[in-house]
Amino acid sequence: MAQSLEGGWQSSNKMLQFDHDPGDTAANDVSWQDMKGFGEVTMSAFASALSGNGVTAFLIIANSESDGGGTDATIVTHAVGDAPDAVGDWLVQSVTAEMIKAKEVIATTGRLRYVSAKITHQHNDDESVVAYIFSKPFVAKRALTTNVVA
Repeated sequence: MAQSLEGGWQSSNKMLQFDHDPGDTAANDVSWQDMKGFGEVTMSAFASALSGNGVTAFLIIANSESDGGGTDATIVTHAVGDAPDAVGDWLVQSVTAEMIKAKEVIATTGRLRYVSAKITHQHNDDESVVAYIFSKPFVAKRALTTNVVA
């Protein structure tokens, strides 16, 4: 995968996107990412291919292990309803570092530093594009997101 960074993209946010097509209807972690240095993360799930009704559950979870090997703590759960049932529909939700820290005290599973979306699809052929946008950096940096990934 080639990446390119040019002078035009100077955001202090970090954005990542993932093609999420697990091929089953189980709840699946999308990608574990480090929350360190950021005050907030916003995640979206965009319906990219549907044979069923798309996303039926969308959570943001946190874990003390970078691979999600520790105990998951659910930070927020989206009230999906029957909303994202067509290609192009999407869901969005955010969590703050303070929300994660509050769960740390309750969970007592260690420092909850890593976050992931956890998504369930209605049909095994349903697919989503999931975006993570890390914002409110504790120490502002520029050019954290490449402008081309190919």
